Amino acid sequence: MEGKKDEKNYTGIIPENEEGKIIDTTSSIDFDTDEEAKTFFTVVKSRLLDVNRWHDTAGALSASFQLVDESCKEVDRPVQKGDYFKIDIPGPGTASGEGYDWVKVEDLQIVSEGDVESVGLRVRPVPSPVNEKKDIAHFYSEDSTSSFTVTREKNKITAGIYDRNTKPNKDAETVVDKVRDTVAGTGAVTIFSKLQWKSLANGLLSRKE
Repeated sequence: MEGKKDEKNYTGIIPENEEGKIIDTTSSIDFDTDEEAKTFFTVVKSRLLDVNRWHDTAGALSASFQLVDESCKEVDRPVQKGDYFKIDIPGPGTASGEGYDWVKVEDLQIVSEGDVESVGLRVRPVPSPVNEKKDIAHFYSEDSTSSFTVTREKNKITAGIYDRNTKPNKDAETVVDKVRDTVAGTGAVTIFSKLQWKSLANGLLSRKE
């Protein structure tokens, strides 16, 4: 098991960047002993998998996230592969997503080997699962992914969010969505994504209850 220096990809969920922007956001915390780090890692892991409370974890100016299962039912439990995120981003939402942006969890991996523990999940923009519209209900294109990881390496814990193949969604169905997605997608590359994910990474590692 190997992890690249610039990304914690022990779980193997972070894809190669073929086209579009790379946005990497990480935060780390060191402990005096491995045992302290192991204990706190259980807290960090629980926070990562508790997607419904990411808004509380990241802070008041962040997006709100609601887990929706494959039968389109809102659920309150740890995230699973196949779930959807219904995302309420500050500002206007998509018409196709009925006011929300949507992504699907296409992979979730947990590894533990020696001095390393890591949890990772990857999401991709998708059409809204709750209506008949087929266009992507997100300001990023369907080629874009976001991978969320928390990793313990001995006494160090790192929270990382890795956006790959990041491009604005130019295939929206309505004129309103096209304008919104192009503006939001372009701005998010440099502003929203970085701020949102930095707040989440810091929140995942917060020692405050």
